[in-house]
Amino acid sequence: MTAQNMDELVALCKRRGFLYQSSELYGGLQGAYDFGPLGVELKNNLKAAWWSAMVHERDDIEGLDASILTHPAVLRYSGHEATFTDPLVDCRDCKKRSRADHIVDGKCPFCGSTSLTEPRPFNLMFKTTIGPVEDGAEFAYLRPETAQAIFTNFKNVVDSTSRQLPFGIAQVGKAFRNEITPRSFIFRVREFEQMELEFFVEPGRDEQWHHEWVQRRLDWWREQGVSSNHLSRYDVPEDERAHYSKATVDIMYQFPHGVEELEGVANRTDFDLGSHTKQQAELNIQAQVEANTDSTAKLAVQDRTTNQWIVPFVIEPSAGVERGVLAVLNDAYTNEVLEDGKSRIVLRLKPHLAPIKAAVIPLKRNHEGLVEKAQSVRIKLQRLGIGRIFFENSGNIGKSYRKHDEVGTPFCITVDFDTLDSDTVTIRDRDSMSQIRLACDELPAYLIDELQSKSSI
Repeated sequence: MTAQNMDELVALCKRRGFLYQSSELYGGLQGAYDFGPLGVELKNNLKAAWWSAMVHERDDIEGLDASILTHPAVLRYSGHEATFTDPLVDCRDCKKRSRADHIVDGKCPFCGSTSLTEPRPFNLMFKTTIGPVEDGAEFAYLRPETAQAIFTNFKNVVDSTSRQLPFGIAQVGKAFRNEITPRSFIFRVREFEQMELEFFVEPGRDEQWHHEWVQRRLDWWREQGVSSNHLSRYDVPEDERAHYSKATVDIMYQFPHGVEELEGVANRTDFDLGSHTKQQAELNIQAQVEANTDSTAKLAVQDRTTNQWIVPFVIEPSAGVERGVLAVLNDAYTNEVLEDGKSRIVLRLKPHLAPIKAAVIPLKRNHEGLVEKAQSVRIKLQRLGIGRIFFENSGNIGKSYRKHDEVGTPFCITVDFDTLDSDTVTIRDRDSMSQIRLACDELPAYLIDELQSKSSI
């Protein structure tokens, strides 16, 4: 079974080094978390799986890594300055702030008081000063999404790659939102990472592509070990959609705190490219008249057959890395009762996501011959490029097994005294706990094959 509540996941993450409260030494920074030694591996593996599926396994998507600092004009003409707000309510008694849509029965969620202010709009974007003088004249935003940098780089990518429709631009990166009430561990935070694709299509084919991308994203989450029983789709009604959306389907997940959005797949139409194209045309109109040419900043694709310019529609699958990590951890978390009546916590992570692919454990702690052999095995396996191989010099094989079960390590490799005589090791499988004896020379091929086969199940 998955975690019974969020507290179980939080405890595991802190105990085993997946996640820590940011600035915990000084009381913590609300809405910010730090990924620990195992957490950063899991997060990077999830991002790598997304990048591989989006960019490496397709021939119609390019990658991008754009600046976090964003020119104010970008977010002005995208509509974010005017619309990127949440309704804010203050409690007159406890002085705490809440989102108006989180208020139930007119009561403060913190103290229960009914003495609340009227809702007012609160801009979610972070501003920062540019340059040495803080006079307010020169500023930038920390981007609230990665999408706008894709749109403003659209022409650069088309010009440098000669792409024709349909094609996409993918990006993984940080985004920042000044959430009024960060909550539910890493589900809603102020600093987070997004995995976003902007897929550009011909107008008129957008609905077909929107449907296809919803299905592709559902399939991808299942490939990451997320159970179909915990996934659902929500067709967002018009009055709940973003200002740019023609249609949005949210992929919902049964988190420990309830069913909420894991990923959104939106049909943004030509809103963004059209808005930026229109603004560039206005800025360049005098230059166009003088040169008697079209705008050089037209965010469009020229059809090679008809020579007509097309402003594409955009399908946007957008997922939060932190929410993905939380979903993957929750689905992998298993409290298993063994045949002897004892129990163990095991993270049944897909091997390609596991922070540690294999642990190499000498049977006796600090034994010179065993440690030397175990290190040589670890180095040999590490050079395969399959991920992190861990050296575990604990001296307690049972505790080592339980520890690596709990962090999701697919295989434990024990170097014992027979290894020194026969050059064989014992390999223990995380899920079945079965063990086999194998020659050291056969170990690399065996490990590669098993990791690949278990990831594809």
